[in-house]
Amino acid sequence: MNRRDFLTAGLLGTATIIVGDCRAFGASAHRFQLAPEAILPEGLRYASDEIREAYRFAAANRDILRYIPCYCGCDKDGHTSNASCYVKDSSPPGKPEFDPMSLG
Repeated sequence: MNRRDFLTAGLLGTATIIVGDCRAFGASAHRFQLAPEAILPEGLRYASDEIREAYRFAAANRDILRYIPCYCGCDKDGHTSNASCYVKDSSPPGKPEFDPMSLG
């Protein structure tokens, strides 16, 4: 094992221990706020965990996602940013209307 491989393995091991310790003490697995699961419409409640989390993140963080462009070509569907790939621009913050486009 050369020096760089040794250092890389050591750093990865240390990071794993630190993350594991934080979760063991009740630290949240997410750094960002997620909307409650109950806010999702029934069709989204049966999607995979990753998709549900993406929609929950978008609902809770629309103000952040509005500044991130979407590169999938959905602007043809009227989307103005990454936020509108998940939540319709015209929907109010307290009662978001979800766009099914990001269901995959």
